[in-house]
Amino acid sequence: MELFDVYSLYPVEPVRGSGSYVYDAAGTEYLDLYGGHAVISIGHAHPHYVRMISEQAARLGFYSNSVENSLQHTLAERLGALSGYDDYRLFLCNSGAEANENALKLASFHTGRAKVLAFGGAFHGRTSGAVEVTDNPAIRSPFNATANVEFVPLNDIGAVERKLAAREFAAVIVEGIQGVAGIRCPEEGFLRALREATERTGTVLILDEIQSGYGRTGRFFAHQWAGIRPDLITTAKGMGNGFPIGGVLIAPQFEARKGMLGTTFGGNHLACAAAIAVADTIAAEGLVENARRVGDRLLERLRTLPALHDVRGRGLMIGFDVEGSASELRRRLVFEQHVFTGGAGAHTVRLLPALGLSEAQADEFVARLKALLEDFH
Repeated sequence: MELFDVYSLYPVEPVRGSGSYVYDAAGTEYLDLYGGHAVISIGHAHPHYVRMISEQAARLGFYSNSVENSLQHTLAERLGALSGYDDYRLFLCNSGAEANENALKLASFHTGRAKVLAFGGAFHGRTSGAVEVTDNPAIRSPFNATANVEFVPLNDIGAVERKLAAREFAAVIVEGIQGVAGIRCPEEGFLRALREATERTGTVLILDEIQSGYGRTGRFFAHQWAGIRPDLITTAKGMGNGFPIGGVLIAPQFEARKGMLGTTFGGNHLACAAAIAVADTIAAEGLVENARRVGDRLLERLRTLPALHDVRGRGLMIGFDVEGSASELRRRLVFEQHVFTGGAGAHTVRLLPALGLSEAQADEFVARLKALLEDFH
């Protein structure tokens, strides 16, 4: 049996990692500026993370949600303290797409409405409901096509207000920063106006922080730069540092009827152990602050390179454009400079390193990139 093709693959196989580096079987070291799609938040093979998962696996790896699991309560307490949302409730699941599915369902239950407003360039996942609010027809099958979702341009509050005026939308869903679209940031004023418009029309505001959350932008959630409090917040990726886990933070006014949401694997013992280790490490090592400090330095250094255009982002969520093929630049970074990066379209390179990236490692990346750009066209 052969595998189904998912992505175009580099002929490189990392077999171990440490912090912001990964190594292939021959021992070649690669600086990881991508973190496996923003998943590696506290670094590869962090000792506390390894210990927590190993010790939990030796005790109990899994039991269903039909019994008490004190690890879920511990995780909720840690997440509430780190995020400032300690009055919200936490629903645990397995992935970002699943988190968005359940947030959309909650919004529809809460309002009794069926429609959802999303934004051009949005990416919210590949499962049925999540892909409906994703602005990419290439991954939306006929089965996914419904009349319940409409799209407007990001940062166009007038378009949002015109849509919401009829009071027929259950929710507006927006990313803290659009990652797949190429690091496109909602303006702070737009987010504040969006919060006001949704409150005025009885519409649920869902913040998708799956890629932009967990300290990546120098705040725990990216929307906190705008000083707003959404009704529902979805999270995953960096939450487990590689172990599959996702969640929905749910505002107090939402009904908590038993059976409304459910999951078999969500919040299992191993996943919670991993997520608790991540939360412990973020707090103990000041990783949110580090992401802000090192991200500012990296943005500043990148903006000195004349071959790069529109260097943008926040914290350690950064994008920039090049004149030529971004995929070719990324390929040469891997094989000539031993650096992993991400892409987002024909001309955009995306950086999503571990939150513990040091200033020296940021400078190292800029030096390697600069060397490559001297003969890149």
